[in-house]
Amino acid sequence: MADKKIIAVVGATGAQGGGMARAILNDKSSGFAVRALTRDVDSDKAKALANLGAEVVAADVDDVESLKKAFKGAYGAFCVTFYWAHMSPDKEGAEVKNMAEAAKQTGLKHVIWSTLEDTRKWVPLSDNRMPTLMGKYKVPHFDSKGQADHLFTDLGVPTTFLITSFYWDNFIFFGMGPKKGPDGNPVITLPMGDKQLPGIAAEDIGRCAYGIFKRGAEYIGKRIGIAGEHLTGAQMAASFSKALGREVRYNDVPPGVYRSFGFPGAEDLGNMFQVKRDFEKEYCGARNLDVARALNPSLQTFDAWLAKNKSRIPLE
Repeated sequence: MADKKIIAVVGATGAQGGGMARAILNDKSSGFAVRALTRDVDSDKAKALANLGAEVVAADVDDVESLKKAFKGAYGAFCVTFYWAHMSPDKEGAEVKNMAEAAKQTGLKHVIWSTLEDTRKWVPLSDNRMPTLMGKYKVPHFDSKGQADHLFTDLGVPTTFLITSFYWDNFIFFGMGPKKGPDGNPVITLPMGDKQLPGIAAEDIGRCAYGIFKRGAEYIGKRIGIAGEHLTGAQMAASFSKALGREVRYNDVPPGVYRSFGFPGAEDLGNMFQVKRDFEKEYCGARNLDVARALNPSLQTFDAWLAKNKSRIPLE
């Protein structure tokens, strides 16, 4: 362990960070060791990582001093935020600032920051095709990450910017799975028209990040976009039908209808899907399947992910 490079993994008990930690821990020939950062070192997920061989330490992205302590002596860090815990762009920006400052002050050699685009480069605030939210965002959970990228570069932190995609796990945990339609048949509802939606298994994001660390300095200073597949709503519905053994239809709705659904974040997500629909070429083009597979040879297709996870998808 002593001769291995330590990777401090923020959010190690979450989806992306957990995938990153397990990718290293499951690779017995790895030249890296895992320092798993979590608010609650006594949680079941934290104990499971410790049992796999991770060093589990307490840290809080809201506390820069705790991050400095957790990053000290590490080679690199995987940095991620969880916007949906608070839905505040300002809070997310402060969390990124803390991670960047801690990385700088502890002299990390390589940071991977899990980020997204600032959608205002495609849809400026003056563009009325979609509403402006919170007074200054189009897609708050994208824009707040994208506008924070400079916090790493301004400090000279050696950083790879990992641009992620829609989690297929949202069909399990985020209420996006098939729901009973008016005719009683299950449907998936997305405002994507016939456009492709880049998606990925959350754990594969962590595995791709591990692939970046294994390449050394090759991707420092670069933006790397990843996805498992680019699929239309109709294609995803067909995959659901095959996996579940019953017909699942694709219910395409206008983004304005999606924004009106009323659940927390509906406007944010409605705008997000509209950006992905209206800028399909640019959005898909930024997420290279070949690059993702080169970084993570076990990258899952949607069909493979469904085969493994179909029993976890709540059907209403």
